[in-house]
Amino acid sequence: MSDLLLYLHVLGAMVLMGTGAGIAFFMVMAQRSSDPALIAHTAGIVVIADTLFTATAALAQPVTGVLLALDRGWPLSEPWILLSVALYLFVGAFWLPVVWMQIRLRDLARQAAREGTPLPPAYRRLYRLWFAFGFPAFAAMLAIIWLMLTTPALG
Repeated sequence: MSDLLLYLHVLGAMVLMGTGAGIAFFMVMAQRSSDPALIAHTAGIVVIADTLFTATAALAQPVTGVLLALDRGWPLSEPWILLSVALYLFVGAFWLPVVWMQIRLRDLARQAAREGTPLPPAYRRLYRLWFAFGFPAFAAMLAIIWLMLTTPALG
């Protein structure tokens, strides 16, 4: 059972990192075009991907993590586990607003495409915020993966 839980937990981490990196890449590339129709289409796909993949993996990670820790005999009070959980909550605090931002970016781009107008200033401000939110979340995800791989003795 331990190997299956480990596999599922690693798979979930891969989905979170891969989807996050892919979403960021495609949004940045679409943004560089300044084409509202392309941005609207890309952002629409991003919202679907976040719903299907990121949200599913985000819900599964704590479940597989707790089951894996219990199966391996690690107390949930282990400092590296507590730090991983704190970082996971930190990531969530950035990801949840990003989901809303992506929906809003998509809607603003759709409106501009429909009206044949450039992207509004509100879009550009929100995009910069969306972009900035990615850095701390990505860094925290890297730290979590490091903690999971090394299970360091902390404190």
